[in-house]
Amino acid sequence: MGSEMCIRDRYGFMIIEDASHGIGGKYKDQPIGNCRYSDITVFSFHPVKIITTGEGGMALTNDEALAHRLALFRSHGISSSAADMQVRPNDEIWNYQQIALGFNYRMTDIQAALGLSQMQRLDEFIGNRHTLASRYDSRLTSLPLVTPWQHSDSYSSYHLYVVRLKLDQIEKTQRQVYDAIYAEGVLVNLHYIPVYRQPYYEKMGFKQGYCVQAEQYHREAISIPLFPGLTEAAQDRVVEVIREAVSL
Repeated sequence: MGSEMCIRDRYGFMIIEDASHGIGGKYKDQPIGNCRYSDITVFSFHPVKIITTGEGGMALTNDEALAHRLALFRSHGISSSAADMQVRPNDEIWNYQQIALGFNYRMTDIQAALGLSQMQRLDEFIGNRHTLASRYDSRLTSLPLVTPWQHSDSYSSYHLYVVRLKLDQIEKTQRQVYDAIYAEGVLVNLHYIPVYRQPYYEKMGFKQGYCVQAEQYHREAISIPLFPGLTEAAQDRVVEVIREAVSL
């Protein structure tokens, strides 16, 4: 059992594992989502995630009671199971009862069918991402960038491939590099801006300098294209555009 679970048991809290980007990945040869170190693991099936249902996601747990509660909350807290419902003699409310205050968290059957079909290709998707990530690793090594590092205990899902700019060597700002790449039609992105730097949280009093390392990462990081259908020719062009963008 991990130290996290020991701390959980000592202080009486529960652990929810946010694995929105992690489906198909592994830790110590065990699949992400097995809830070995958590009570609930959640995946996202947003359109840009590794597999998609158009929107929505999935929650996994090894706890039968939690699974039952999740299923209950998914459908307005309503159950038609006799095991859930109160026995009320001479009452006509016997067909279904609202046991808890839930919501309509169900995905449609069409979305579920899409997700199930994509799940059958999960290993293929992850394998392609690893192949492409390896090609990036070798082709970007000579540039003033830091490429993603993977611990030997982990098998990344490579939802993103984020490079960090060595700004002291490039002598350009992140924005200048970003704009130069984008101008060539290569759709890069920023992952992620520290949440507390967003206007909503700044109104609460959070200010620049709250998490210095997170801010430094944000100033250096740029996500470059990575998806299973990326061709080698297109990937080589991405590398060449980046090479030009970081050149003096």
